[in-house]
Amino acid sequence: MRNVQPSQMAAYLLAFTAITAQATPLQPDAKVFAAREKDWRNGAIVYQILVDRFVPSANLAAKKHLYPAPKVLREWHEQPLRGVELEDQKLNSQELEFWGGDIQSAQSRLDHVKDLGATAIYLNPIHLAWTNHKYDAFDYKAISPEYGNRDDFKRFAAQAHQLGLKVVLDGVFNHMGRNSPQFKDAMANPQSPWRNWFVIGSAYKGGARVWTGFQNLPELNLDNPAVRKYLYEAPDSVVRGYLRDGADGWRLDTAYELGLPYMRALTKAAHQEKKDALVVGEIVNYPDQWLTAMDGVMNFTLRQIILSVAQGEINPAVATRMTERLVLDTGIEPLLKSWNVIDNHDIPRIATQVPEAKQRRLVQTLQFTLPGSPNVYYGSELGMTGGGDPENRNPMRWDWVSAQHPEMVWMKKLISLHQHNRALRVGNFRRIETDRLFAFERYTDKTLETRLVLANPGKTEITERILVTNAGLMDDTPLVDLMGADPHQHVATMGPGLISVTVPAQTVMVLKPVERDLGGYSRYKRYP
Repeated sequence: MRNVQPSQMAAYLLAFTAITAQATPLQPDAKVFAAREKDWRNGAIVYQILVDRFVPSANLAAKKHLYPAPKVLREWHEQPLRGVELEDQKLNSQELEFWGGDIQSAQSRLDHVKDLGATAIYLNPIHLAWTNHKYDAFDYKAISPEYGNRDDFKRFAAQAHQLGLKVVLDGVFNHMGRNSPQFKDAMANPQSPWRNWFVIGSAYKGGARVWTGFQNLPELNLDNPAVRKYLYEAPDSVVRGYLRDGADGWRLDTAYELGLPYMRALTKAAHQEKKDALVVGEIVNYPDQWLTAMDGVMNFTLRQIILSVAQGEINPAVATRMTERLVLDTGIEPLLKSWNVIDNHDIPRIATQVPEAKQRRLVQTLQFTLPGSPNVYYGSELGMTGGGDPENRNPMRWDWVSAQHPEMVWMKKLISLHQHNRALRVGNFRRIETDRLFAFERYTDKTLETRLVLANPGKTEITERILVTNAGLMDDTPLVDLMGADPHQHVATMGPGLISVTVPAQTVMVLKPVERDLGGYSRYKRYP
C-alpha cells in the first residue's frame, strides 16, 4: 500500500464504508419512513386509463362531427383490429379508429377506480392531436375536442381529489404530429417562426428528423430555448400550466430520448410549480443514472426480472441478486416512486402475456410486493385479454364488472395487501439467502412490520432452510402467510436468523411475524 495515492486511499475507504454499512445495517430511522408515508408518490397504486376507450360518452350523438373521415367511430362492443397503412396520412388506419370516450364519461366512473383501492390515475395523452392515441400533438395546451376542454379536465381533477385520487398526465415532449400547423409551416417556409422547433434538412428521409422512422412524428428540437420555455420553463408552460389546473404529475413518453440534462430541468420546473409533483419517465434502459434526473421510472428492468423468473428463464436465486443489485444501484427512494409495470397500452395485456392463472398470480403478487408503485392497466382487474397494439387498447368491459368477479376479487386483495402493509408501501428491501426461491424482505423501523416474500415459480413445492438477516426478529416468533387460505395460521417459526419453510409450486408467500401471547409480556419491548 506504500504507493497508494491519497485520492485512491479515499476511494478505498469509501468503498469499505459502503460494504460495511451493507453488511451491518444500522437500525432504520423512524423519521425516514414517516416522511415516505407523507409523500403520495411512494408506493402509489396507479390506475391507467385510455380516455377514448374507458367509458362510453353520454353525448355521443352530439360529438359525431368530431370524427370526420378518414376517422372512424366504432361501436363500444367492437374490438380494435390491425389496420392498413395510409400513405397519404403517413400512419396506420387503426390510429384513426375511435370509440368515443371522453373526460366527462371517465369522471363518471372514478368511483370504480376508488373502489378498487387505487390512489392515482394516469391518463394517456389528452392534448389536441389527430390520432386516437394523441402521441402526435398539434397543441399541448389545448385538449382534443373529442375528449373535452381544459375546464372538463379541471372538473375531472377536482372530483378525483375529492375521492383522494391523484392525477398524472402523459407528456409527449419528444415529438409532435406531422399534421400540426407548426410543422406544416416549418416545412413550407424557411422563414417560419417554427422552423427551428424541428430538425429539418435533406439528410433526413421526408425532410425532417422523426421519431424512430415514423413519418407522422417529427421530433422537437430541445436545443431551441423557445421549445424548452414553451414545454416546461415558463410559468405558463405546458408542464406548469396543467399542474396549476389540477394535475399532480407527469409521465414522460420516451423519456430516454429527452436526455438527462433536459429531464433534470423539466423535473426541477415541475417541482417549482408543485413541490410534490411526480415526474416519472418511460425508460427502457437500466434506470440507475436516469433516476438522478427524475422522481421515478417505468421500471422495465424489474418487469423483465419478474417475468423471467416466473417463466423459468432466470434462476430464482439469481433473480433475487439481480433485484438487490438494482436496488443498490438506484437507491430505494426513487424506486418507491417508480412504476411497477407488467402491461400497458404498448404491451400485450397481462392475461395474454401470462395466460396460465397460477403463473399470472405469481407475477402480480411480485408486482405488488417489490419496491415501487404498481401500475394497473384498465381492465386488468377483469382479466381482459389483448395482444399487441391495437388489441391491447380494447374498450373497457363494464358488463363484466361485478363484486364477485374472481379477477376483481383478486385485484382488490393485492391492492389491499399493498395498502395495509406499511413495509410493502414504503419499506426498504433486503435479499433473503436462499438457493431455490425468489425471496426478499421488506422492512421498516418497526420490526413486526417486516414482511418476508418467498416466491416459488417452479412446478413442485420447495422446502428449504433460509437465512433472514433481520437482527430485530426474535427467535421463536410465529410467521403467518397473508396470501394463504388462513392468514392466521402459523406456517413457520423464526429461528436465530434461520427459518424452515415449505412454499407450494407457483406460489408466493408473504410472511408476517406475529407476537406470541405471553400474558402481556413482549419480547419486542426494547427492540422496536
